[in-house]
Amino acid sequence: MSKRSSTGGWVFAVIALVLIAGAAWFLVQRARKADVAKPAPVAASAPAPAPASTAPVIQHPIEQAQAAPAAAGTAPLPALNDSDASVLAGLSALAPGDDLGSWLVHQSIIPRIVATVDALPRRDLSPFILPVHPARGSLKTQDANGQKVIDAANAARYAPYVKAMQAMDSQALVDWYVHSYPLFQQAYRELGYPHAYFNDRLIAVIDHLLAAPEPTGPLAVVSYKEGFAYADPSLQSLSIGQRTMVRIGAANEAAVKAKLRDLRARLVGSGLHKEAAAPAAATTAH
Repeated sequence: MSKRSSTGGWVFAVIALVLIAGAAWFLVQRARKADVAKPAPVAASAPAPAPASTAPVIQHPIEQAQAAPAAAGTAPLPALNDSDASVLAGLSALAPGDDLGSWLVHQSIIPRIVATVDALPRRDLSPFILPVHPARGSLKTQDANGQKVIDAANAARYAPYVKAMQAMDSQALVDWYVHSYPLFQQAYRELGYPHAYFNDRLIAVIDHLLAAPEPTGPLAVVSYKEGFAYADPSLQSLSIGQRTMVRIGAANEAAVKAKLRDLRARLVGSGLHKEAAAPAAATTAH
């Protein structure tokens, strides 16, 4: 974790908008496409195998989500490359009274959200894909019993994000997401997953964040490069998403998890609400 916030602020906004990169994103996309192995040639004497199905095996179809019949309006969706203005307006309307627009990066909003959500279960992510500007200020620490620990006052830096998250109507957010889903799916395909289903990845990432540990007491940190790392190796080895969940403080983590459980229940549909009753096991990245 850096002395200046590089993840704490945006992760709140991404989680709050979890239903929901410029040049860096296109470089990642091209690199992934370049790494796709070419199929081995079929021997002349052997019959060609039946082509494998390229349709994704969908666990959580978007049609299962509890959305209004005319979710978030019936206006036709813009093209993904022309969607930023529409997305910004839609998200800003979901958080009236909060300056959500000033937090968001205004270019490639949906591709950035998709790339960041996909990266949360990994160890690290590139700051160039972030859809949200980080929280202001620096990580606050104090000395305690010969150790440097995260100051309890540090959690207050995330108060605006918590407030916006809690004020956001969960059903309206799900309605907007369902209506906009084709754009999310297209961005996920273009990110390098042509045969995967973004809503399944979203549910898996929610479950991964819900499985973040909930330590009690001050969190010891040590100097690391230009910032800090957790002194506890078991915490430092967590994914970037889970490390941030721990970092934002116990009360904030509880508030985020409560919102995630609410959103998950609405996303998986009434028949699957029991799945959201308790945190699921952590999932691995693709």
